[in-house]
Amino acid sequence: MRKDGALWALGTMSGTSLDGVDAAMIKTDGHSVFAFGPSAYRPYNPAEQEALRAALGQWPGDAGVEAAAEVVETAHAEVLARFSGAEVLGFHGQTLAHDPKGKGTHQCGNGALLAQLLGLPTVWDFRSSDVTIGGQGAPLAPFYHFALARHIGATEPLAFLNLGGVGNITWIDPTAPGPESPGALLAFDTGPANAPINDLMRDRLGLGHDQGGALAATGEVDEDFVASVLKDPWFDAQPPKSLDRNDFHGLIDRLEMLSDADAAATLTAIAAAAVAAAQIHFPAPVTRILVTGGGRHNPTLMAELRRRMACPVLPVEDVGLDGDMLEAQAFAFLAVRVLRKMATSSPDTTGAPALVGGGQISRPD
Repeated sequence: MRKDGALWALGTMSGTSLDGVDAAMIKTDGHSVFAFGPSAYRPYNPAEQEALRAALGQWPGDAGVEAAAEVVETAHAEVLARFSGAEVLGFHGQTLAHDPKGKGTHQCGNGALLAQLLGLPTVWDFRSSDVTIGGQGAPLAPFYHFALARHIGATEPLAFLNLGGVGNITWIDPTAPGPESPGALLAFDTGPANAPINDLMRDRLGLGHDQGGALAATGEVDEDFVASVLKDPWFDAQPPKSLDRNDFHGLIDRLEMLSDADAAATLTAIAAAAVAAAQIHFPAPVTRILVTGGGRHNPTLMAELRRRMACPVLPVEDVGLDGDMLEAQAFAFLAVRVLRKMATSSPDTTGAPALVGGGQISRPD
């Protein structure tokens, strides 16, 4: 493998929404993005989703983890077999538990197995080394966000907002020398996003999610309840900070008195209000917020964001990016950085006390 120059890297992401596996290729040297390649999506079927859901909160060796790992490995092998021309794979795995100040972080799925199956050097277990030295282990996309800010020609502070099961945001100064530079980035989880909405829909209506925010659009937001949630000390805590998917799961039980539509509207408003509250932590105001992740497909959520924010809130497609594949691309980018012994996180992105180069490398025989 070449020691410098750009590589075609293939990355994957299986997020906390438990919908499926995203896979995408980019050409990168770990600093810049030179080209975007093909992408693919492999949804989890209902039985696979149940196996993953049953293992949420579990740690290696616990009940259900082996079955969940088999689901993850099988799904990834199937979607990755569609690609050719990749020189390295970045495999994130499926987060089952995240407790950086306690037990650590757990992404199931064996990257060494995929390296053998696909015949590709595979970088995986991206988060553990960051957590081991005291970082949050999340979010990990900010270094890629910095590269994208440069790619689109940004010259003023902006933010990338990812709305998955949990929301996370990256504040960026694109004029900084690089993502490792002090003050270049600030990244942290904003709060619950799609996960409570999806769980509400499943628990009450047997549906996977609120398609297009249609149910929430017919409901009335309980603003008093939204305000009460925002009083949780977690929102005032200084970043970097991160959440587990189920940290705010109890919200659903507290909304028992609301109709399905009002509960969906209120959870949607909470996701947006959490992002608005996050602005107090920005080093400087942003000129725009670029939204990626599944939440940008929810017009009701996007409308709530725009109602609560003072700057433009735009899907990343407005600047020529692919919001469905951006996190998969991020792990392709990080894989190249790991191969080249470059940092993948910093004190300003995960709270680690020093720059961290996370991830282990497995090579095919």
